[in-house]
This record gives sequence, C-alpha cells and structure tokens, in this order.
Amino acid sequence: MKKYLFSLLLLTTGFYYGGSAQSKKAPRPNIIFILADDLGYGDVGFNGQKLIKTPNIDRLAKEGAKFSQFYSGTSVCAPSRSSLLSGLHTGHTYIRGNRGIQPEGQQPIADSVITIAEVLKKAGYATGAFGKWGLGPVGSEGDPNKQGFDQFYGYNCQTLAHRYYPNHLWDNQKKIVLEANHNLLYNKEYAPDLIQKKALEFVDSKNGKEPFFLFLPYILPHAELIVPDDSIFQYYKGKFPEKPHKGADYGPNATRGGYASQEHPHAAFAAMVSRLDMYVGEILAKLKEKGLDKNTLVIFTSDNGPHVEGGADPKFFNSSGGFRGVKRDLYEGGMREPFAARWPGVIKPGTTHDHIGAFWDMLPTFAELAGTKVTSNTDGISIVPTLTGKGTQKKHEFLYWEFHEQGGRQAVRQGNWKAVRLKASTNPEGPVELYDLSKDPAETTDIASKHPEKARELGGIMNRSHVPSALFPFGNEKN
Repeated sequence: MKKYLFSLLLLTTGFYYGGSAQSKKAPRPNIIFILADDLGYGDVGFNGQKLIKTPNIDRLAKEGAKFSQFYSGTSVCAPSRSSLLSGLHTGHTYIRGNRGIQPEGQQPIADSVITIAEVLKKAGYATGAFGKWGLGPVGSEGDPNKQGFDQFYGYNCQTLAHRYYPNHLWDNQKKIVLEANHNLLYNKEYAPDLIQKKALEFVDSKNGKEPFFLFLPYILPHAELIVPDDSIFQYYKGKFPEKPHKGADYGPNATRGGYASQEHPHAAFAAMVSRLDMYVGEILAKLKEKGLDKNTLVIFTSDNGPHVEGGADPKFFNSSGGFRGVKRDLYEGGMREPFAARWPGVIKPGTTHDHIGAFWDMLPTFAELAGTKVTSNTDGISIVPTLTGKGTQKKHEFLYWEFHEQGGRQAVRQGNWKAVRLKASTNPEGPVELYDLSKDPAETTDIASKHPEKARELGGIMNRSHVPSALFPFGNEKN
C-alpha cells in the first residue's frame, strides 16, 4: 500500500518517466546483471589487464559491447547498490552510506522505494538475487523478498561478507548454517561457490516461457584475500613478488568482519578475479545449455573502484586503469567501472561505446526492455538505443555523486568537465577542484583557478542535486 501511494504521489506531482514500450509481439529478453565487488576498471582484460586472465568477462565485450565511460552509483557498497536498484543518484537515493544494524545487516531500504526487481516482477518477470545484499536485514522492509525478489540466497549482511568462509548464509528467510565453518573455526565451505551453485540452479529452472531477471551481486574480489587452493590459485602462485599480509585469522577469537592472513596476496587476488571470471563462464554455458542464450541480455560491471584492505595492492595490478583514486574516492578510479553488455543478435559484437552513463540508468533501461513503464521518479535515462543501435540516445545533462564518510565528498561530471568537492560535510559551500577529462583523464591538474565560472557552475549543481536526508545527514543538515 505504501508503494502504491508513493507511486500515485509521484504521478500526480509530475515525477514520471515512461520508457518507450516494445511491441507486445517482440520477445522480452531475460536480463542478467552481474555485479563484481570492488573490481577496478583496469582489473579485466578488455580494459587492458595483463597479469590476470579474464577470458569469459572479455568474451562479453568481444561478443557484445563495452562502455568506456560508465559509472557506479558511488564509491562504496550499500549506497552504490541503492542507486542501482532505485534508479536514483546518491543525492536522491534512500541509502547513502554503509550503516550497520544489530544483530546483522544494514540500514533497510524503505518500503516506499520502487526497485528494478519490483518493476520487472510486476511486468511478469521471475526475479532472483544471489550474492551480497546489504540493504536491509532479513524480515525488515529492506529484505530482498520485500523488494521484488522471488528468491535470494547469500549474504544478507555486507559485514559478514568480509569472510569467505562464514558460519551461515541466508536462503530467503531461512538461515543456512554452514557446519563445516562453525564459529569461524574451519574453512571448508567457500561461500561464493555455494552461491554460484544456487544461481545456476535458478537458471536451470527456467524453460524460456517466462522471462527472468537474475541479479548476481558476487562478493569477489572484495577483501579478504582468500580462495580455495585449487588449480586457479596454483596457476598464479609464484608468478608475482609477494609480501605476506598478516590479518585476523579464523579461529575461536575471529571477528565476523575481519580479513584473514595471506601468504600470497597478489596470487590470491588474481585467483579471486579469475574465479569470478569462471563464474561468468558457467552462467554463459548454462544459458547455452538451456537454449536461453540468444534471448538473454548479460551485463557485467562492478559496484565501485578497487579496495586497498586485506593486503590488496591495486597499484601492482593497475586496478584503477590509470585513473586517479580507489574505493571511497570520487575521482575516476573510485567510480568509473568496467562495463560490458552481451545480447546475441541485438548488440553488435566488438563495439565500444563512449556514452556517459551510470547505475541509475539501469531502471529505465530494463523497464523499456520489459515493455513497461517506470512510474516512480528516476535520475536515469534508458540506454536501449545505445545497446541496440536503434533510435536516438538521450544524454545526461550531468552526473552527480556524493560520499558520506571521510568528511563528505561530492562530484559532478558535465560533458568532459569533472568537479570534486572535499570536506563537504563541514564546508558544503566550499571550493571545488575542476578537471577536463578530455585532456586530463587521470585528474592530475586542478584547473578551477583558470575556469572559475565553470567551477562555480558545477558547484551549484552539487548544491542543487543533494536533497537532505535525515538518515544520512550531510553538510549542515540536522538529523
């Protein structure tokens, strides 16, 4: 009822986006959205990675299209996911920071928020999510089952997802105790493998008569750096110089959110990325086996830039792809993501797009593909014309991000102009750094003093784009 009233209010106040509906006779595609965790722009082969093998991820770009200027919701987990699912940038979306809830979970996304899953479910799609949630505890209004997903399996809590051998996962509202990992004393059941098995079973249950939306928010390669000692790990051992990482190991005093020690951190990280790549290959193989390959759109991307925790070394792997910054930064390295889309017979193979887009574009895009309309407010623009090569692609006037930790940060991209404001919580009207990405994509030289009018203009966009949030106060807001 709350969601109905919310939608009605938005309609009556003029906040409406309607994607152009497809012909009822046209088959609606299955949609698979694969979201890596803390994978950098440069961590995949199609963006130049030389040390880690990602043949299946690269296949998505080779047999489909890659985007060179696509951005996450922001530079950290929960708000980036909130932006993705709600179709709203972080100045508008409900969850704008990582905030834990006891005994397990994060601040729940509100019942009033209309998610991608709800839009597609209403349009007749079966919906499933497998991996990391982080938008509300089991049983809360943010529970994935209350946000449009028929089925969820994985980590509800992103803090627990710091451990790859947890003592439990969730199957909808059922707690699945992993006895082999009891009390973090043992490390026998690798959670990503268990999650992948359930995801494959979801695809295996489909017969092509009912379209489906599969959301795969994998936790790889988020810290901790740990992976089964199988052929993938063995392949990378000895290939790189190593400096052992001392962390919080498994045992009776282990913390849920810690990161284990790792003797081979470079090899472990590389093996984790390749294991993620293996999962992508398994999904593609299952689609082929089921005869679902040609009518399925598969998108691969990451939730934010590369991390530095747990022994990770993004500089060694050039994880940011030459861009400035890492996770939690609003420079390009913290938000510009690898993005590839494959849809046989529809997306032209081997295409590279320079269209500037972001996570909040997914809601109107998927709604248009499903032949339905978005009746809630969205900051997004459908990228169906770019994906299909048909129609005229609309462009964003600007993109906006904010980050609520480390003193608060804001960023705006308008064409080739990029502005960043630091210490926004204490100085919300403060000066901005200004960069011309066409000449300085690594954001090395602040040119605000040379273009004061443009700096003021983008600073004004920051101020207008941020709508105060009682849950996540920013600047001079009052809680």
